[in-house]
Amino acid sequence: MTLSAGSRIGLAGAAVVGVAFGMARYAYGLTLPDIREDLGLSELVLGLVASATFAGYLAGLLLAGRLAARHGSRAPTTVGGACGAAGAVLVTFAQAPWLLAVGVVLAGSAGGWVWAPYSDIVTRSVPARQQPRALAIITTGTSGGLLLLGGLAVLAAMGSWRLVWAGIAVAAVVAAVVNLRLVPRTRPTPRPPAQGGASSLAAALRVPGAYSVVYFAVVVIYFTYAADALDRGTLPAAAVPALYATIGLTGMVGVATGALAQRMGSSRVAALSLGTVAAALVLLGLASDSLTATMASAGIFGVGYMTGSAVLAVWTAELVPDRAGAAFTACLVVGALSSVAAPAIAGAIIPGLGLGALLVITAAVSLSSGVALILYGSTPAATVGGTGP
Repeated sequence: MTLSAGSRIGLAGAAVVGVAFGMARYAYGLTLPDIREDLGLSELVLGLVASATFAGYLAGLLLAGRLAARHGSRAPTTVGGACGAAGAVLVTFAQAPWLLAVGVVLAGSAGGWVWAPYSDIVTRSVPARQQPRALAIITTGTSGGLLLLGGLAVLAAMGSWRLVWAGIAVAAVVAAVVNLRLVPRTRPTPRPPAQGGASSLAAALRVPGAYSVVYFAVVVIYFTYAADALDRGTLPAAAVPALYATIGLTGMVGVATGALAQRMGSSRVAALSLGTVAAALVLLGLASDSLTATMASAGIFGVGYMTGSAVLAVWTAELVPDRAGAAFTACLVVGALSSVAAPAIAGAIIPGLGLGALLVITAAVSLSSGVALILYGSTPAATVGGTGP
C-alpha cells in the first residue's frame, strides 16, 4: 500500500522528533540521580548542565533556518539526527563533567535542528486539509520516544545509566535513515518579502509567544526533576521508567490536537494544556512518595505536555501560513530562552525551598497563566503572509 505524502512525512517526522525530544532532550532528567552519584556533581552544577542542554537547543533553532535557506528544509533534520547520535555517544562514555556537558549539549541541540523545519516541509508538501493532522502526528512522536526511553530506563535499572544514552545513539541513527528515505528533498527558497515587517510578525505571535515562555519553563522543570523527586522518596526503582512510559502512553492523545484546535480554537487548547500540566506538577510536588499519585501525575502530564506542544505547531501555522517555519521558530526561540533559565534558577533555589515547594510554585505559575490565556488571549489575530497554501 502506497502511503500518502502526509503519512510518509508524518511517520518520518514522528521518528526524528521522537528521538530528539522524547529521548535525547529529556534523558538528562531521567538519568540525573545516577549521574549525580556516579560523577559526584552538586545541585548547582547539575542545574547549569540542564540549562546548557537548552542552550544547545537554542543554537540548533537559530542555525536550522540558515541551513534550510541554503540546502532545503530536510537538511537541518539530517544534521539534528547526527547531533543526537554523536552527543549520546559522548555521554555514554563520559567520565568527566565537562565531557558530560558537551555530550548533553550536543544531544540537546538535536531538537532545535529538527522540529521547526517540519513546519515548512509539511506546508510545502502536504495538502492543506491534511496539514494540522500531519503536524500533530510529528509532534506526538515525542510520546513514542518517551515510551522507548522508559524501556531503556528499565535496562539502566538493571545495569548502568549509560545504557540509556547508548540506546538513544542507536535510535537517532535509525530515525535519521528513515527520514532520508521518506522525506523528499526540498529546494531552498528565498524568504518571502515581509508583509508589514517584523512588527507584524511579532504582533501575530504575541499570544503564542507568551504561551511559549510559560509552557516550556514549566515542562522543563517537570522533566528535569521528576526522576529526582521519585528518587528522594521511598518508591521502587521501577517507578522512574514507569513514569516516563506513562507520559509517553497518555501523550499519544496529542495526535488529536489538530482536530481539537479546529473545534475549540488553538488558544483555548493551549490554556487547557497549561492547567493540565499544573495539576501534574502539584501531584508530583505533594505526593511523590505515593506510587498512585506519581503515576496519575505522569498520566495527566502526558496529556498536557503533548497537547500543549502540538497546539503550538498548529497555532503558528494558522497565524502565519506562508512563513510557518519562521513563526514556529520564533516561538521556539522564546521558549528555549525560558528553558535555559528555568533549570538554573531551580538549581539555585532548591536548597532553600525544597524540591516539593518548587514544583508547587511552578504549578501555580502554569495555572494562573492558563487562566490569563482564557481571559485575555482568545481574541483572533490577523494572519501574516496570506491565507496559506
